[in-house]
Amino acid sequence: MYNNGCAKNNNMELQGKFGKNADLAASIGLKNLGNQFWNMSPAELIEDCIILGEGMLTDTGALAIETGEFTGRSPKDRFIVRDEKTENAVWWGNVNIRFTPAQFDALYDRMADFLQEQDVYVRDVYACAEEKYRMNIRVVTELPWSSLFAHNMFLRLTDKEIETFTPEWHIVCAPSFQADPAIDGTRQANFAILNFTKKMILIGGTGYTGEIKKGIFSALNFILPHEKNVLSMHCSANIGEAGDTAIFFGLSGTGKTTLSSDPNRRLIGDDEHGWSENEVFNFEGGCYAKTIDLSREKEPQIYDAIRFGALLENIGFVEGTSTPDYSDGFITENTRVSYPIHHIDNIAVPSIGGAPKNIFFLTADAFGVLPPISKLTNEQAMYHFMSGYTAKVAGTEVGITEPTTTFSAGFGAAFLPLHPAKYAKLLGDKLEGTDINVWLINTGWSGGSYGVGSRMKLSYTRAMITAALTGKLTNVTFEKLPIFDLAYPTSCEGVPSELLNPRNTWADKAAYDQTAASLAEKFVANFEKFAAETHASILAAAPKVTI
Repeated sequence: MYNNGCAKNNNMELQGKFGKNADLAASIGLKNLGNQFWNMSPAELIEDCIILGEGMLTDTGALAIETGEFTGRSPKDRFIVRDEKTENAVWWGNVNIRFTPAQFDALYDRMADFLQEQDVYVRDVYACAEEKYRMNIRVVTELPWSSLFAHNMFLRLTDKEIETFTPEWHIVCAPSFQADPAIDGTRQANFAILNFTKKMILIGGTGYTGEIKKGIFSALNFILPHEKNVLSMHCSANIGEAGDTAIFFGLSGTGKTTLSSDPNRRLIGDDEHGWSENEVFNFEGGCYAKTIDLSREKEPQIYDAIRFGALLENIGFVEGTSTPDYSDGFITENTRVSYPIHHIDNIAVPSIGGAPKNIFFLTADAFGVLPPISKLTNEQAMYHFMSGYTAKVAGTEVGITEPTTTFSAGFGAAFLPLHPAKYAKLLGDKLEGTDINVWLINTGWSGGSYGVGSRMKLSYTRAMITAALTGKLTNVTFEKLPIFDLAYPTSCEGVPSELLNPRNTWADKAAYDQTAASLAEKFVANFEKFAAETHASILAAAPKVTI
């Protein structure tokens, strides 16, 4: 906390703005609150943060805050209420953890008691740029910077829309409220709980703002595929001058945000989208980018978006200054910035594009096995979509000392309430009978595994993606990679040919073969849990493991 000694309850400047106590009492049972600050401007929220000692302005103009104990999501503390609406639809297990309606009601009553006589910030926003699927959201937060985050990340209303706004979903976020597992049925003091029947999300015990946006993403990942036949996607998207849409799937660290930020293409969005019959539309109105080791040279659009109105989380500073030090990972490697999408100059307005012409699956293969670019068949696309592979390397998490496989279905398993096969089928349906290209891009290692080989240059990856987008790979020769049966080009403008076949980049070919076989076994083992609900044609696209 950036404490300037100003106590909240004594801060007279915060009192009397937009008080609507009866509204929250009548609609969601929050009674006897202190001041309510409704739909405050970013400038007002930033001022309040500074007055309350909750943040400080950096020399970029952005507000810097610290989120406390939690600097990332806590997947084991995310719950879904199991009731008639969800019981037979949700894929229950370690990702979607059961919570009873009675537990939800009791915990919410305790949160409501906790918030009595406390000031709250109320933000009216919506998700989904496509009007047909719009979700109106009211976000009630304990802290002003949580409200600023909601303003940045969701789609913003006009003043006229605010006057007639009716919320469909509510989020109540109180980082200071600590659950008692013995009483509340949580795992520990922090929690994020979705209730699809009451259309409400409760967040407590954690100040990490990402829980707010991922709560709504999880809700849409249930509603759109299950009820609207729309494929919800954890991806970024952009659109070219010819109106061609491209989408980029990838887990953290694979380059999803970086590679979709292209000065020659307009950004639709950097993280969460829906694919309806003929359109790809952004769920959000902002971007939430990692800032660790950020520089203008590497990522100019993100770097220049960090200005007044942006919210920096858990960053370090150049000693004795208010200048952000993006290389400082002392608090966390997961340093972040949120900003409204209009902080990026080259954006699509509205945040909607046509059905994609190219789809990119991004993986940071730390084993150095996969080609830097390969073209997938429809069956391979569904297989790799359900696999959602990348690899973590030493230093990214406590306890990781060597490359570790990570499989996350749909490249976002932590946010998928339905069985992964449901999303894969929707993808397959959309690919069938089209000329949509699906590419697997390895942004990871070449010439050996992590520690021996080297990371693929960003300039080469951009050149391969540009070649795919502009059709320059249409008439080149492709060859097949053994075991994985992946078709890779033998030439690509701007990329040394010797890099395109991963085996040829290894000095020790026998070591490559052994590593490739080992990774293939991991793919097959991971997919066993999906086999019962997966079509045989998709299963046949698995790597060929020799026993």
